[in-house]
Amino acid sequence: MPTTKDVGTKSASNDKIGGIPTIHYLNFLSRGRGQVVRLLFEDAGIAYVDVRYDSDEHYNQSKQSIIKKMNPTATMPVVELNGRVLTQSYPMLRHFARQLNAYDGATDDERYWADLVCDIASDWRTLFVQAFFSKEKDEYVRHCEGYRKDVLQALERHLSGNEFSRDGAFLLGERVTYADFVLYQILHDEGLTKDGRKGLEEYPRLRKLVDAMEERENVKKFLQSDRYLG
Repeated sequence: MPTTKDVGTKSASNDKIGGIPTIHYLNFLSRGRGQVVRLLFEDAGIAYVDVRYDSDEHYNQSKQSIIKKMNPTATMPVVELNGRVLTQSYPMLRHFARQLNAYDGATDDERYWADLVCDIASDWRTLFVQAFFSKEKDEYVRHCEGYRKDVLQALERHLSGNEFSRDGAFLLGERVTYADFVLYQILHDEGLTKDGRKGLEEYPRLRKLVDAMEERENVKKFLQSDRYLG
């Protein structure tokens, strides 16, 4: 059976989204597409029910039963809220951002900018996962020396040059967006937020974003709690 844990105390943010959500995701430490939804819940002070699925065998069994009943594509994360089922991490983030009236741009141009960075991070994650789990020897090393370096350089240029990002730490300067969480999470999962940000020495703008994310009050509490699994 999956493990289930109640997290947090119901808050005004829960009222805004319509209740206490239940998130179904892999017990994959504090990584992956589903983790970014947890991270947003933590930052927003949203109480939630955390359901984690452990081993590959257990997940594969659940995928054909519990998960497939909720989501026809049988992928996680899945969020249940008030009898509704929400799927796909990044549309979920945008949905909750709209409900909270936060974590998004205030204009079409700002929203486009957040969506653009989210899509770059999403493409990066797809290639990261393929390389990380590849059976081909040294595939992940090639990824780190090739595509990862290219995308880090591109993101550094984007954030350093964009009018919205030049002043402040986040994509919209002092205002955090859902896309900051998406970008932070892939940087985290690639191990670039660890070891004194050693992997970001050549990317000061990205390092600035990581530092600011980890200094957010509720994110900092989460990273220092037993809920953060590395």
